Amino acid sequence: MTVEIFDCEQGSEEWHHLHLGIPTSSNFAAILAKGEGKTRRTYLMKCLAERFTGEPADSFVNAHMERGKAMEDEARNLYAFMYNAEPRRVGFIRNGKMGCSPDSLLGDKGGLEIKTKLGHLQLEALFADKLPPEHKAQVQGCLMVAEREFWHFTSFWPRLPLLVVPVYRDEPYIKILRSEVDRFNDDLDALTAKLISQGAQLAVEGGGMEELIGTPGPRAQEDFDRILGAPDLMKAAAPF
Repeated sequence: MTVEIFDCEQGSEEWHHLHLGIPTSSNFAAILAKGEGKTRRTYLMKCLAERFTGEPADSFVNAHMERGKAMEDEARNLYAFMYNAEPRRVGFIRNGKMGCSPDSLLGDKGGLEIKTKLGHLQLEALFADKLPPEHKAQVQGCLMVAEREFWHFTSFWPRLPLLVVPVYRDEPYIKILRSEVDRFNDDLDALTAKLISQGAQLAVEGGGMEELIGTPGPRAQEDFDRILGAPDLMKAAAPF
């Protein structure tokens, strides 16, 4: 697949449109989630809904998120000063049916992930001095989507040291991640085709979604039962 880099403002209408209906690295952990599959299913339904409503599933922003976004620039500037770097801000990267929103790109081979953590959590991260496991799927996912060699994970809180952890491609992990993302997309496309066959219409026609989805072949009912973990989607929703 071709890596496409879009120079738009993150959070803008164009940015939301670009990642409608495809899995993105910030949610790859949900695709890998263990257990009964509820976390994966919830994300699957969110992506499916985006394809037919044209509305982002997660658009809520609270005060803490706004403050974190505001501090991101401070963290980026501090990183640039410490490492004599010139981080390049981009909006979105798409690679086939998956995407990511890097906080910055570093040259032709790297990228930057910025997290803001409350003071006590930043201290925990500084003492651990490693990539927090809860962020591994996202960072390795960025490396996979952007086809880059390294990513610098940073976490920041004012008046505390900046944590910088170099992260390199973990090929065995990426192989598993790619397989699971492909399986997720296969399930997503199958459900999309099923809804279309029952009269639903894509809300993002003309925006390249048809090319991304392709033409999934017929699926046995057993496949849909496996994907949904429940009876037929439309029948289950019918009031009669």
